[in-house]
Amino acid sequence: MDGTLILTTSVTILLALFGYLFTWYSGRRSQQQRDQLERINNQLEKLYGPLFALVQSSDMSWRAFRAQYQPNSRYFSDLNPPSEADLNAWRLWMRTVFMPINLQMYDIIQNNAHLLIEPEMPECLLVLQAHVSSFKAVIQAWDNGDFSEHESQVHYPSKELIEYVTRSYKKLKSEQAELIGLLDG
Repeated sequence: MDGTLILTTSVTILLALFGYLFTWYSGRRSQQQRDQLERINNQLEKLYGPLFALVQSSDMSWRAFRAQYQPNSRYFSDLNPPSEADLNAWRLWMRTVFMPINLQMYDIIQNNAHLLIEPEMPECLLVLQAHVSSFKAVIQAWDNGDFSEHESQVHYPSKELIEYVTRSYKKLKSEQAELIGLLDG
């Protein structure tokens, strides 16, 4: 056999093999990126997007409430305790504004914990779950005519929750945009 023919055949086979491997690797990488984008889309749609909106809404509602009631001190301060009118307002806002939002966040977390970024449940989400569970008992007591308690045994993790959800939401939105750019480009 002629050396040129062997060389030409070998080069052709190697080029075909490299072409196949490149195509396989590119397809595999594209599929991984599509799978990653699908997970991020699910995380944003089912967990972090709704939590972000609800946490923001809750914070804005809380600020509006506090601007009207006990604006210059801690709400349940021993130094400046709330009046009976303030307590009535508190119960109204808890039942109609804060608790419905809290329950939505509770359900979103319970139903979508598998979409968390971290391998472990973040502390602020655990505290939120405990706060909501504890407040259910307070509201049940109100329904039974007992107004001796007005606070959950576990305090709402406002600052930590806002920071965590905002940071996670922005991180996922950034990753989503990057992946969309890679897949479109």
